[in-house]
Amino acid sequence: MNYFLGFMFLILIAPNTFGQKADDVRGVWFNQDKTAKVQIYKAGDKYNGKTVWLKEPMKDGAPKLDNKNEDEDLSDRPIMGLVILKGFEFDDDEWEDGSIYDPKNGETYSCDITKEGDKPNVRGYIGIALIGRTSIWTKSE
Repeated sequence: MNYFLGFMFLILIAPNTFGQKADDVRGVWFNQDKTAKVQIYKAGDKYNGKTVWLKEPMKDGAPKLDNKNEDEDLSDRPIMGLVILKGFEFDDDEWEDGSIYDPKNGETYSCDITKEGDKPNVRGYIGIALIGRTSIWTKSE
C-alpha cells in the first residue's frame, strides 16, 4: 500500500516539478558574458526582455547608444532600457517564435529560449535553429 501511495504522489507532482511553467523565464538575468542584465517580463500573452544594467553603461562620458543600428532613427537611442527580446510565446517547455536584437552588431535574429535547470538557454539564429548560437544566462542576485 505504501508503494502505491508513493507512486501516486510522484505521478501527481511530477508535471509540476519537472515541466516548465510559462512564467519561469520571468526575472532579471545576466547574459553569458555578465556584461549586461536583461529583465524578461510578460506583455499581454508574450514575453519580452529589456536591458536594465550594463557593466559599462557609458562611453566617452555619455550613455552607450544603439549606434550599430542601420536605421538612423534608432541609432541614437540608449542601450539601457532597450527591448532586445520580443514576442516570445510559451509552448511545451519552450519560449519560441521570438526575436533577439544584438546591439553589438545592430542585427536582429530569430530566437528560442529553453531552460536547463534554472538557466535559460537563449538561441539566436538565422533561418533554422540548427544554425545559430546559444548563450546560457544566469539569474541575477
